[in-house]
Amino acid sequence: MTSDASTVIEQPQASAAEYVQDLGRRGRAASRALAGASTEQKNRALTAAASALRESMAALLKANASDVEAATSAGKPDSFIDRLRLDESRIEAMAVALEQISELPDPVGRTLMETRRPNGLDIRRVATPIGVIGMIYESRPNVGADAGALCLKSGNAVILRGGSESRNSTRIIVDAMKAGLAQAGLPADCVQAVDTPDRAAVTELLRCVEYIDLVIPRGGKGLVSLVRDQARVPTLLHLDGNCHSYVHTAADLEKAVDIVRNAKLRRTGICGATESLVVDDAIAESFLPKLADTLSDCELRGDARARSCDARIKEAADSDWSEEYLDAILSVKVVNGLDEAIDFVSEHSSGHTEAIITEDATAADAFLTRIDSAVVMHNSSTQFSDGGEFGMGAEIGIATGKMHARGPVGLEQLTSFKYTVRGSGQTRS
Repeated sequence: MTSDASTVIEQPQASAAEYVQDLGRRGRAASRALAGASTEQKNRALTAAASALRESMAALLKANASDVEAATSAGKPDSFIDRLRLDESRIEAMAVALEQISELPDPVGRTLMETRRPNGLDIRRVATPIGVIGMIYESRPNVGADAGALCLKSGNAVILRGGSESRNSTRIIVDAMKAGLAQAGLPADCVQAVDTPDRAAVTELLRCVEYIDLVIPRGGKGLVSLVRDQARVPTLLHLDGNCHSYVHTAADLEKAVDIVRNAKLRRTGICGATESLVVDDAIAESFLPKLADTLSDCELRGDARARSCDARIKEAADSDWSEEYLDAILSVKVVNGLDEAIDFVSEHSSGHTEAIITEDATAADAFLTRIDSAVVMHNSSTQFSDGGEFGMGAEIGIATGKMHARGPVGLEQLTSFKYTVRGSGQTRS
């Protein structure tokens, strides 16, 4: 398969408002057709899109190389370039994710509640698609494939607005999704892209209440703040990932070193990476030098007590405790016990993911219960905070709010519901 520019709606002369309204109208019409699609149709579209991605490998690598070159020339940091860059293994992972999503149960049409009233009325709460979803994200091209696949399987049309840095890559990915839709006999407009660098289009997407039912931002604090402050369309926010790992006094220190290294350095540019380490004072002198040895490729910034344990730890500023670095930097805070650790994490967390490392089950239970983040872990790397790792096939983001959806947003979280009422002639007195 080769990229067909005609499948992407360009913005030749129309204003940003007219352009986005056109996308919205197309998306609304497509969503009605998709809502009535069979599970078999949706699955066929996904597997065909996966094949189209593999067939587009050379074109996608070429487009992505162009994106990476432009971002590098613009002085983007290494962590940004890592999120932007695609290789054969990452493209294959995208295709596999589409196939995995096709194998998951269809979330649409599930009976969520059923009751039979004394008057004979049968009342059911049934899962339905949300409608048209606007997805705004930065740099990572694979988000477009994941979002497109999850929306398709959950019966929602989607309008993708990827970062301008990934524009060339996004075109190829959207073409592959459209090829899959065509093979399944579904409208191509089920998956669309805002293919213009005009920033006004983002604002118009956030205001397109006539056609768009939900906007999901996935990116840095600046993007999320923009969406939160300007959106008229309902939003599902994915805030920054200031994730914590807490090494409790009863931790297995060798296990803790391995977990923290993975949580910080496996991929520094993802939202589930640990950014802040909390360590009990009772083990700080024995643990921190071990950690510094294994994190020699990571800058450590700590408080006075942490620095007294190892000279390689630099002085932390107050801002470090709330910073999402997305880089090989880790803040280190020493605390006096579980209660102080919970207080510190609760104060500085962004509500994304926190972990406790301990062999004390009672301490672990207390941490899991009292920390109010979307994902809370025991003896595992925070980088497992991911829809794919949770068995969802993929995710459209990690929701850090408390309404509608929380944590990895997969198929079930992309549905709403309605009530169906079946009677036999009942009238109300």
